[in-house]
Amino acid sequence: MSDGGATVPNRRGRSMRRIGRHAWDVLAVPVVSIILALLVGAVVILATSILVPGTKLDATLLGLPLRAYGALFCGSAGSPLPSFHLLIVTGPLVGCSGGSWDGFIETFVQATPLILAGLGVGLGFKAGLFNIGAQGQFLLGALGAVWIGSSLGTGPVIVAIVLALIAGALVGAFWAGIAGFLKATSGAHEVVTTIMLNYVALAMLSWLASGPLHQPGSPQPVTTDVGDAALPILFGPDGHVGIFIALVAVPIVWFFLFRTTKGFEIRAVGANPEASRYAGIRPKVLTVLTMAIAGGLAGLAGAVNLLGISHQMPASFSTTVGFDAITVALLGRSNPWGILPAALLLGAMRAGAALMQIQAGVPAELVDVVQAIILLFLVANSLLRKLPGLRGARSGLGTTDTMTGSYGSETA
Repeated sequence: MSDGGATVPNRRGRSMRRIGRHAWDVLAVPVVSIILALLVGAVVILATSILVPGTKLDATLLGLPLRAYGALFCGSAGSPLPSFHLLIVTGPLVGCSGGSWDGFIETFVQATPLILAGLGVGLGFKAGLFNIGAQGQFLLGALGAVWIGSSLGTGPVIVAIVLALIAGALVGAFWAGIAGFLKATSGAHEVVTTIMLNYVALAMLSWLASGPLHQPGSPQPVTTDVGDAALPILFGPDGHVGIFIALVAVPIVWFFLFRTTKGFEIRAVGANPEASRYAGIRPKVLTVLTMAIAGGLAGLAGAVNLLGISHQMPASFSTTVGFDAITVALLGRSNPWGILPAALLLGAMRAGAALMQIQAGVPAELVDVVQAIILLFLVANSLLRKLPGLRGARSGLGTTDTMTGSYGSETA
C-alpha cells in the first residue's frame, strides 16, 4: 500500500511537468524563431560592418551586436530602474540611465495598432482565411476617423472621439467584407482580393487627401485635422488612451472566439468547412462575418493610430502595420493572449530602433531584417522541429489547412 502523503506530491509533480511540457510544445517554435532571428541579425551587423573600408575585426567590433541589442532594449524598456551596465572586454555594452518611462510608454504606443490589427489577422486565420488586406483596412479605417473626426472636431469631445472610432471600425469592416463576399459567392481567393484592395485603398487615400478631405490652405496633399476628436494623452509624450482600447480588445476577442457559439462556429469552419456545413453551420455567412470583424479590428487600429498620434494623413502616408500584423498573428499562434506579447515584442523593437542607431551606429532598418527573419523561421517551422528538443513541438501556428478550400455550390 502506498503512502497517501507521498502520492499527492508525486501527482502534483507529474502534473506540473505535463503543464511545463505542454507550454514548451506551444511556445517552442516562436521562442526559437526569435532567438535564431536575433543570432542572424548579429551576423548581419558584423557582416555589414566589416564591409566598411578601414574597419578592423577586433574585440570592439565583435561586441557591436551586443551593444546594438543593448541599446535596442534601453530604447524600448525605458529606464525606470536604476542605471546598470554590462561589462566585458569591450567595455560597457548596455548603459541605461534611470529616471524615464518614455521608452516603455513608446513600446505600448507602437504595439497598440499591432495588437488590434494582429487580432484581426489572427481571427481570419482561425476561420481558415488569410487576410493580407489589413494594410488597406488600416488606411481606410484611419480615413474614416479623419472624415468623422474633422466633421465633429468642434463638437462634444467624447461624442466626436467615439463616433470617429466607430467610423474607422465600420469602414475597415466594409472594406474587408468585400473580400469576404467575393470569397463566399464566387470563390475568389481572399489573398488575391485583399492585396488588390490594398492598392485601391492607397489610391483612395491619395484622392481624398488631395480632394474632398484636403486641409484648406495647405500646399501639400494632406487631410484635415481631427481637432478635438484627438485621443487624450494620459502619460508621456504619446501615451494616448488608445493603448487601453487595444488592451481591452484582447480579452474581448478571446471571449468571442472561445466562449461564444459564433466563435466556435468560426473555428469549426476553419478546421473543416465541409463537416461544418453538415453540422448546420453556414460557411459562406461565417466567411463574410469573419472578414468583416477582422477588417473592423484593422480599421479600428488605423483610427486609434490616427486619432492618437498623427491627427491627419498626407497622401503619401505609409505604414507597415498591416503587414507586421501578419507576423504578430503567426508569432502569437493566432491566439489573442499570444498576440498581445507578440505585438509588444515588435512594438519594443520599433521603439528602441532610434536609440540603437544613435548609440551603436546600427541602422534602424535592422529591426525590419530581424522581423522578416522571425517570419521566415515561423513559416519554416517544419525544419525547426527537426532540432533536438523540438521534435514534439506543435507545428501549427494557429492557421488551418483550408485556406485554399472551396465551399462548393451549396447556398449559404
